[in-house]
Amino acid sequence: MLRPTWDPFTDVIALRDQINRLFDESVSRAPGREGMARRGWAPAVDIFEDNDTITLKMDLPGVQQSDIQVELEGETLTIRGERTLSDQDSPNCLRAERVSGPFLRTFTLATQVQADRVTAQYRDGVLVVTIPKAEETKPRRIQISATA
Repeated sequence: MLRPTWDPFTDVIALRDQINRLFDESVSRAPGREGMARRGWAPAVDIFEDNDTITLKMDLPGVQQSDIQVELEGETLTIRGERTLSDQDSPNCLRAERVSGPFLRTFTLATQVQADRVTAQYRDGVLVVTIPKAEETKPRRIQISATA
């Protein structure tokens, strides 16, 4: 697969994610909107790519492993779950800034992958999803032959 050295869509997607995160934070902190913070949130994600794999790392502090669901359908990776912070409902809670509630993140994979070899690991509040690329999408070195 030929790839340009600069991909404007990567920058657009990153900008969109930052705007969404800023919007989510400002809405959840607006006066009289304390309940909105519990309706949903968007965990931060880092995505890495090399010749063999796509790796996604998602921060999910305070989320139980049993409350996380990872699905790959076609070219769409979906991660959903819920963080429950029951201590925020306590009458002793003076201030609650940690966001709780359900989350849903979807990602469109731009390359073919080996869906049957996708793995997910959860440790210390970080979900790591490793997605092996299909063999036909991996770069190959092409031998140049001499002409007479």
